[in-house]
Amino acid sequence: MTTDLRDFWQGFQSGVEVAVHGNEPDRLLGVRDGFLRFFHDGLDRPAPVAVVPQPLPEQGGHDGLAMSDEEAIERARGHAQRLLERLQGHYHFYACCEGAIHSLEVAASPRYFVRTWTILIGATGEACGGSGSVELPARLVAGLTGEQIGMAIPGTRRSGGMINSLTGGLETRRSATSVATLHALSTLFYGVLESRPVRRR
Repeated sequence: MTTDLRDFWQGFQSGVEVAVHGNEPDRLLGVRDGFLRFFHDGLDRPAPVAVVPQPLPEQGGHDGLAMSDEEAIERARGHAQRLLERLQGHYHFYACCEGAIHSLEVAASPRYFVRTWTILIGATGEACGGSGSVELPARLVAGLTGEQIGMAIPGTRRSGGMINSLTGGLETRRSATSVATLHALSTLFYGVLESRPVRRR
């Protein structure tokens, strides 16, 4: 890839085009924010970024919230791979974002967290990135198991989702998606593209 960087950048002269599974505005804007941050702030390459919603015909409804990181990542990988198979050659990147609840055992008790995952497929392969985790308050999930926990999460899609609700709007689905996308891009291009030095404040 390093020997082809000139051709690689020439392909981005007219802009970066990303096919994104689904059509939720905050997911689309979050993916775009992540790309802009990586290319503009990280690489100092101010290429335009266009995200194109791609709802898959076979997806009649939403799958529901994934109940583990593994489930979220596998689901996102499947959607991104199907985008690639259907649209290969039309876009520079193929992306899918999924939210998940994941649990950890702490002092012999389960604690539950939510976060967003982004899968990206591009010229250098496939990479995954995650946002930060927000813990579900213990009082909301006490005595609940499995799918009951998913039903107990505060917030709705229309109101900005669970991360927005849990943080009082300080973090949103859009900002979580942006961080997850930035992390996926960082992995995808690590050792391939060199970021510019960040000035310390």
